[in-house]
Amino acid sequence: MTQPNDVYDNPLIGRYASKEMAERWGPLRKFRTWRRLWLALAEAEAELGVLADDGKSPRITAAHLAELRAHLDDIDLKNAAAHEKRLRHDVMAHVHALGDVAPDCKEIVHLGATSCYVTDNADLILMREGLNQLCESLASVIDALARFAVAWKDEPTLGFTHFQPAQLTTVGKRATLWLYDFVLDLKELERRRDGLLFRGAKGTTGTQASFLALFRDDHEKVKRLDALVAKKMGFEGRVFPVTGQTYTRKVDAQVLDALNGLAQSAHKWGTDLRLLAHRQEIDEPFEADQIGSSAMAYKRNPMRAERMCSLARFISGLPAMAAGTVATQWFERTLDDSACRRLYIPQAFLAADAVLRIALNLLTQKTGPDHSGLVVNRPVIARNVRELLPYMVTENLMMAAVRAGEDRQAVHEVVRQHSHAVTARVKDGTGSTAELLSRLQKEAAFEKVDFAAITGQGPQEFVGRSPQQVEEFVAEHVEPIRRAYAGVLGKTALLHV
Repeated sequence: MTQPNDVYDNPLIGRYASKEMAERWGPLRKFRTWRRLWLALAEAEAELGVLADDGKSPRITAAHLAELRAHLDDIDLKNAAAHEKRLRHDVMAHVHALGDVAPDCKEIVHLGATSCYVTDNADLILMREGLNQLCESLASVIDALARFAVAWKDEPTLGFTHFQPAQLTTVGKRATLWLYDFVLDLKELERRRDGLLFRGAKGTTGTQASFLALFRDDHEKVKRLDALVAKKMGFEGRVFPVTGQTYTRKVDAQVLDALNGLAQSAHKWGTDLRLLAHRQEIDEPFEADQIGSSAMAYKRNPMRAERMCSLARFISGLPAMAAGTVATQWFERTLDDSACRRLYIPQAFLAADAVLRIALNLLTQKTGPDHSGLVVNRPVIARNVRELLPYMVTENLMMAAVRAGEDRQAVHEVVRQHSHAVTARVKDGTGSTAELLSRLQKEAAFEKVDFAAITGQGPQEFVGRSPQQVEEFVAEHVEPIRRAYAGVLGKTALLHV
């Protein structure tokens, strides 16, 4: 007999995702949602007056509904599996399993419905809940990263373009670049969450023919049924206007694209952290007994950021499958969407949940008495700034020369030639960056420039509006998020990674 540890365990469940997200996509939650959908349909049909064959008495009674309500959660998975093995149909297996515990309801369960009434509507419910959880977790990440940005808004650091030293920025200003991506992701996740519609009660191919027959050609009652079931399941006024057997699979693709956007931002941030760790400027949390390498005991690897990037890359591979499903659905529906959707929809949510938990861990995990979360190594950053500061001040020197009457392009060429010459000497070990300023001082183009007034200033004078930009960004773009999610900030369960 197969034991639990004998078979593959999905790491998204066993290692990475939260229990809440894992349970949301688990079998019990799904099948309990199916039963609630069956109850909502039966209630709506009863309220709208579905009649028995005699055309006079109600087909669905209060006793039927009471029996259904009494068996919303007592799912016997083994019994349902036995039915499915015999019937080769998952929905009918659970119709029979429900009939086993609520025998008086057999005649009215799933009345007029197709399988997608429960499968599609349940997926939409779970996706909306999942998106809401991700929005709350992402808001906590944004809040924590904003606090990091404000704390380090004044700390000068080398900016990079092409991963080559460019002008100075600040540690906090760079963090706002990561922040803005996440803010955009939150807006997109909210848009997808708030825009999700309910498939409703559309019948076998979306024509509502079965419900029209139940209500004896009363079109208004069929329309009201669709709206009433949606209202009972929390989608009041938000029903797909038309469907085939399924709701359009384009919606799945749009949701996965939004999760992919989050993955892109997390991967970018994680990559930057890994590069900064290489430069020893910023370290991720590292615990007292943590081992960086089984062979190289001295190593301190950025394994959290690496894991975040890895899971983000996994998410980024999933939207192509969802897009393929959209493109290959035949007419009102073909079943080749089913198996792959069972994989890529839950796993996209589980992986996104894991990415956000790692992100929050990076920012808030306490690893020692003097710091928590990301560790900014100020002496290393200051040393790197000092080493390249002569290059950084050249733009200010150029502007001063232009104000004194020099031609901007001519001055630029002087700086270009001397800076490359100095760099060559630094690389061959015969010079230092300090030579650049002494060389420029000897040039006629700079004879009217007060070098001491410009180069004597500290690095803080060359970061532009970085501190102000941090403050403005947080006030304008983060504070509204903090207000909107005030009740949940910081409550996302941390992952020990």
